[in-house]
Amino acid sequence: MGMASTAIHTFVFYLSEHPSIVGFRWSSAQYLGSTWLFLFSSIASFILLSLSLHLFLPLFLRPGRPLPLGPLPAIHSLLMSLISVTIFSGILLSAAAEIRDTRWFWRRSKTPFQWLLCFPLGTRPSGRVFFWSYVYYLSRFLHMLRTIFCILRHRKLAFFQLFNHSISTFMSFLWLEFSQSFQVLAILFTTLVYSLVYGYRFWTAIGFRRACFPFVFNCQILLLGCNLISHVGVFLLHFFKGGCNGIGAWILNSVLNCAILLLFLNFYVRMYLGKRAKIDVVDGIESKPESTSVLSLNAGREVDMPKLKLH
Repeated sequence: MGMASTAIHTFVFYLSEHPSIVGFRWSSAQYLGSTWLFLFSSIASFILLSLSLHLFLPLFLRPGRPLPLGPLPAIHSLLMSLISVTIFSGILLSAAAEIRDTRWFWRRSKTPFQWLLCFPLGTRPSGRVFFWSYVYYLSRFLHMLRTIFCILRHRKLAFFQLFNHSISTFMSFLWLEFSQSFQVLAILFTTLVYSLVYGYRFWTAIGFRRACFPFVFNCQILLLGCNLISHVGVFLLHFFKGGCNGIGAWILNSVLNCAILLLFLNFYVRMYLGKRAKIDVVDGIESKPESTSVLSLNAGREVDMPKLKLH
């Protein structure tokens, strides 16, 4: 019991009570990637690199021949899954600690759940949850490698994938820059789903069987649904409970999330109403299954996924 208690205490300390976490203050002059110039230049570089690989790779490789990547995609998936679990644990413990330490300031007007959705007006980007928000923001750049791997392996570039990765990085920067409400729940939802999705990708990359349903796609739909419900909660709290911090950034965030949701719904409808074909879906990329089995949906009916690739 003593060793277990010590291990738990150490775990909690390094995820929510370390001085670097408690004393975190978002500053454009202090942290890597904290300037608008870095944000826009990095996203532009990512888009340019993706388009360049998509356009010029066929000049050097035979049509339909993927570039062998070895264990890199599996290692990337395992790393992203572990990072997502760490961020999820860190921000969960940090949110609990922040509620414990600052509840005296807002307890008359908000419940802990309302605080998770709606920061009090005047909230500054400092403290535990914003430290993990910063770590989440940095992890988005590592997440972008997924697009590069898909281009190299499948020789296709999905517009949705390019848009989603760029926008998610941009939105995570806004969360920090404007102390935007809703970000705690958004990070909790996203890292929980990504820990499962990337764990599943690692599982299949090392040779284990795929699920009998589109696991990744359904997880992404679930994530967007949770985000949509949370946005409704922020809207109600802002207009009926005295206002939420960073509401301007939240409005832009909501518009971008709606665009992502519409793309997903379009993809979802076309997936179930499309023609029959033997294909699989990975992040909006169509690819033929590596095995002879066919991805079956709707009581075993083979379906056709829409092509969302850039020409």
